[in-house]
Amino acid sequence: MAQIPDYLTPEKWLEQITSCGEAHKGGVIKRQIRDVERLAGRGAFLDMLDRKGFQAVENGRHFVIFCNDLPIRRVR
Repeated sequence: MAQIPDYLTPEKWLEQITSCGEAHKGGVIKRQIRDVERLAGRGAFLDMLDRKGFQAVENGRHFVIFCNDLPIRRVR
C-alpha cells in the first residue's frame, strides 16, 4: 500500500473532496471506500457529510457522494 505523504492530513484530504468543482456545483463524486478509511477514517468522513449537508451511498467498493440535500431515488 502506498505511503501517505506527511502533508496530507485527514482534514486536508476531506477538504479536497469538498472543494472540488463538482462539489461546488452540487454534483456527484465518488471515492473508494478503502481510500476514505485509510486517509480520513469513516467517522471523520460521515462527520464531514453532516457538516456540509451532503449525502452518500455505499456501493461495492465506492462511496457515491451527492453534494446536495436533494432526494435520492433509486430508479432500478
